[in-house]
Amino acid sequence: MRRFVGLLFVAALLVVAFVAGGRAATKTYQFTGVVKQVAGDQLTVEKGAKETWSFELAKDTKGGTPKVGDRVTVSYKMVTTAIESKPAATATKKK
Repeated sequence: MRRFVGLLFVAALLVVAFVAGGRAATKTYQFTGVVKQVAGDQLTVEKGAKETWSFELAKDTKGGTPKVGDRVTVSYKMVTTAIESKPAATATKKK
């Protein structure tokens, strides 16, 4: 009986971990601007003179294909594809 309760507790923890991890990836952001370029699977949107963003158009992206000059609001998620890590610099002591 004790073993069953332990397994049930571990299973519940795993479910909570997967739900919490999934919530982090579901946060969406928006960027609104004018389409400057549509090339293949890439969309370039300009918000102002100093701010231009490029987005990858996934095959499952909802909505139609925008044309150059259209005003669009792009909903996107920040998803990590790779992380490059370097050790922190250590301070050297002067004598």
